[in-house]
Amino acid sequence: MPKIKTHKVTQKRFKITGTGKILRTKIGKSHLRRTKPGRVKRLFDDYLEVTSARAKKRIRKLIPYLKA
Repeated sequence: MPKIKTHKVTQKRFKITGTGKILRTKIGKSHLRRTKPGRVKRLFDDYLEVTSARAKKRIRKLIPYLKA
């Protein structure tokens, strides 16, 4: 069986925790950020868990060898 290539953009956008959860960044993080208040900008620093089972399956296929 040949190795599967890792999708590099997906590897950069998602993180996998030690327990196997897939985390993603929030949208709207970079564009027009100067005009947003500091409180809102700090909210963009958080990561959210990917909740859709379908999305998790697709992401796992794109980054098969990424471990926590």
